[in-house]
Amino acid sequence: MTVARVIEPDEVFDRVMPAPAVLEVLRRRLDGGYALDAFGADPQLQDLLAPVVRSVVRYKISGAEHLPLTGPAALIANRGFGVAEPFVLATAVRDTVGRRLRIEGAPPLPLVRDAAYKLGALGYQADDVRAALQAGYLVGLPLTPTWWTTGAGQPPRDVMLACTGAPVIPVAVRPGGPFGLALRPWEVMVGQPITIPKSAGTGDPLAAAELGDRVRRAVRALLRGSDSESG
Repeated sequence: MTVARVIEPDEVFDRVMPAPAVLEVLRRRLDGGYALDAFGADPQLQDLLAPVVRSVVRYKISGAEHLPLTGPAALIANRGFGVAEPFVLATAVRDTVGRRLRIEGAPPLPLVRDAAYKLGALGYQADDVRAALQAGYLVGLPLTPTWWTTGAGQPPRDVMLACTGAPVIPVAVRPGGPFGLALRPWEVMVGQPITIPKSAGTGDPLAAAELGDRVRRAVRALLRGSDSESG
């Protein structure tokens, strides 16, 4: 039986690598020569599937200069009607800064959850978000309790508490057509990082509440700005 090796977080798990040849990937996997990171992500599989995802995802991005080239950050985005926002956001980050985006909110179904972990998803637990940020990764979070609900509401307090020790970046994702249909390129609008006062300690509930309110307003401002430009 092939058993994947689990090793400590390393740059190979954060930086995108050139897509290897299909036959080489198959050979390595049959030999058991591939690794999962501490969260169950399979970077080799992600790099292999990336061109497939990119072939069906069209987007345009603004504010890309706000995406960090190194170090942890929480990218908090609105949730629209559709299922593509996490894929669009992860593809835009991958293409722009060459890094993998960990998406919070793996479906709770056993088989689906395991597959989502391999593709870079995290659990719904705030502890997973905190651990990924502490490991230096980029984490994508919905501005709702889960990706399965819609709107640009208030992010969960416990998740905001997990993010107080890392940069927080508001992101607005707008579909390329009604109901999430890709009739035109998706819009990914990245806002300026939101800073927490140095006087607020990591894990401060009041700082978390303020952070949640500020990121909600920042995402809504990005969406309003997009509406004004399109109008």
